[in-house]
Order: sequence, then structure tokens, then C-alpha cells
Amino acid sequence: MINKRRSTAVLLGLLVATALAGPPPASADETTEPAAEPPKVELVLDVSGSMRARDIDGRSRISVAQQAFNEVVDALPEETQLGIRVLGATYRGKDKKQGCLDTQQIVPVGPVDRTQAKAAVATLRPTGFTPVGLALRSAAQDLGTGTTARRIVLITDGEDTCAPPDPCDVARELAAQGTRLVVDTLGLAPDAKVRRQLLCIAGATGGTYTAAESAEELTGRIKQLVDRAKDTYTATPTVVDGAAGCVDAPLLSPGVYTDREEFSTHRWYRVPVRPGQELRASVSIALDRPVRPDHGVLLRATTGDGRELVRGVDAGSGRTDVISAGLRWSDTDGRPSPEPSEGTLVEPDVVCLVVSNSFAPRSGTEAKPGMPVELTVGVVDASPAPAGPGLGRGWLLLAVLTVAGLLTGLVAGLLTRWWVATWREN
Repeated sequence: MINKRRSTAVLLGLLVATALAGPPPASADETTEPAAEPPKVELVLDVSGSMRARDIDGRSRISVAQQAFNEVVDALPEETQLGIRVLGATYRGKDKKQGCLDTQQIVPVGPVDRTQAKAAVATLRPTGFTPVGLALRSAAQDLGTGTTARRIVLITDGEDTCAPPDPCDVARELAAQGTRLVVDTLGLAPDAKVRRQLLCIAGATGGTYTAAESAEELTGRIKQLVDRAKDTYTATPTVVDGAAGCVDAPLLSPGVYTDREEFSTHRWYRVPVRPGQELRASVSIALDRPVRPDHGVLLRATTGDGRELVRGVDAGSGRTDVISAGLRWSDTDGRPSPEPSEGTLVEPDVVCLVVSNSFAPRSGTEAKPGMPVELTVGVVDASPAPAGPGLGRGWLLLAVLTVAGLLTGLVAGLLTRWWVATWREN
């Protein structure tokens, strides 16, 4: 009877504490992890009129791209789901408004019918305009959503001739949706404006840019990007909205989160840390648009009343596309955590995480949406490093150093006398 009453009291105590504590922390893994999805990739090929140019190994750009596609399809891993979309492939007129709507998916995303895919690519003839932005937005819709990252590989020889929508803005728009969509770009023409645009598209989504100057380079790079699709993120980070202060900040459990932060601002989050635990956190901010040099990222852990516990900081000069900082914090007084008595809850300390940046946009750079932020939060059992063996302090330290100096001098003198005696004999 006594045990039954005690159990009832403990249960009531847990219920009351839960009600008073408010909503549980946001979790990056609240449900059972679903079965892994197959890699999804869509190749987006520019078939505009400029692809007729014969400047790659004496062949036209379109014929080199078609050969590369055929070799990629033949070498495609069985588990990969592939789609193909083209732009500028059908409209032959001069009406720009009509020509800038010219993008079609010629192979749907799914298990590949190699014969069908190669036949669809073989019939392509360079024709129209270059609606890159519209094609990227459509390709993202083709790939859909899911738990795994999806990849777009854009192959083009020219900049968008149909903006708006501007392809850089479209790439930022897709990245701001919080989905793991990566756009890799391949340039077939040595043009500075094309290069800047393709770098911007890739940078906004965490992708890469490559200039392909031969058929071999193009084929090898496409194969590499398609194969890389299976090695990207296996799960999508949880979207979270940081606050302007600690009081209103979201409560986070261990996991990976994604957010957006505008230039030179602060984003606040809260993490519960129990006695005897250690908080480990890191943040990465991607430079998805041109920024001024000499910038930095600061990650701080503070108490609710604003006292700083620890900070991590990193600075850059504009030559990297991601800048990161990290920190570790635990109660460092070395006292063992008290064992809770029966029916007693040990309340966690709520640590405030603050992500700050000192980015400044270059002239003409859009400030919104904010820069992409990825925040990793971990809470583990504290494991303070054991103190290393010391030499002591005060007179003991002085005595140790004196004896060591005398012994060193004695050994050096003996070695010198031996060397001099040996040299004279010889």
C-alpha cells in the first residue's frame, strides 16, 4: 500500500512538472526514421540556339552534351532515380515572351529506361531562348520533396536571356524553402558573365561550378555529380525560426536545424542542459551571395539573464563559401551531480544560444531572404579531462628546476670533455 501511494505521488509529480515546464523542445528526430529514399537527380540541359557553336574539340556543344548524356545513362547506378529537363528546345519563333516559357521534362524522375532516355536526348536540336530561372524552378517541382537531398545538374553555355525570374533569385528562393536541394552547374563557354551567374546559382544552394572545356571533362564531371547524389544528406534538417531574444527563442533538442539570418543580426535559440551534461553546438553560414570582405560569425552560449558562458568565433576574408563556429559548455566546477531522491525531478538549466554575423552586402546585393544557417546541437554526458601531472609550485618547483639544470650541465660537460679527448687522439 505504501509503495502504491508513493508511485502515485511520483506520477502526479511528473504530470504537474510537465504541465509547468511548457511545450517540449523542438526535435530533429521526433518520429521513427523512414526507410532511406533512393538518390534523385535531374539533368537540366540548355538547348538554346547558342548550343550550335562548334568550339569543343571541333564539335558542336550540343553533340558533346548528347554524347556525355549517353555515357552517363549507361553508367548510371541502378538505385538512382533520374529525370531530364530541357530549355529552349522547341520554340523556333522570335516572340521572346513565348520563347521564355520553353522548358519541358522529357524524361520523368524515376528508375531509368536507358533506351528511352538516350532516344529523347538524341532528337534534341538547338532552337530558342535560355529561360534558366524558369527551368530551375520547374526542375525543383519535378524532384518533389522527401527526406533525402535532391540534386539538379545544370548544363548551359550562356546566361539567362529571359529574366525575370533571375536564376540567382530562384536558387535563393529554393534554398530558403528549407529543403535539401543542391544545384551543380556546368559551363560550356569561357564567358565571365556566364561564370558569375553559374557560381551564384551553385553557391546559393551549396552546389559546385565547373567549366567543361572538352567532351571528356563534361562526361566525367556529370558522372561524378550523379554518383555523388547518394552521398549527400540522408535526412533533411529541421526548419526552425530563431527569435530576436532568449525569452521567445525556440527550445531545441539535440539534432540538426536550418534557419535564415539577415546581414549583421542575431538569432536566439534555447537548449535545456541538465547537471552533469555538456552542450556541444556548431553553426555554419553559407555565403550564397556577394558580400564584403572581412566578416565573421559568432556563436555564444549565455544564461537567461544574459551572462556569457562561452563563445566560438570564426572570421573570413571572402575567399570561402561557408564560415563556421563551434563551442562546448558544461558546469566546470567539478562537483558531482547530486542523485535525485525518489519522486524528485532535476530541472535542466536552459542555455541560450546566440548566432551573430558581421556580413555586409555588396552594392546591389539583395538582403532578403537571409543567409542560410545550419545549426547542430548536441547534449552528452560531461567528461572533464583529467588533470595532467604537474611539477608542483613554489619552492618544490624551484628545487625540481635547479636539480634538472645541474644534471643537464653535468651531462653536457662530460660529453664535451669526451669529444675533445677523442679529437686530440685522432
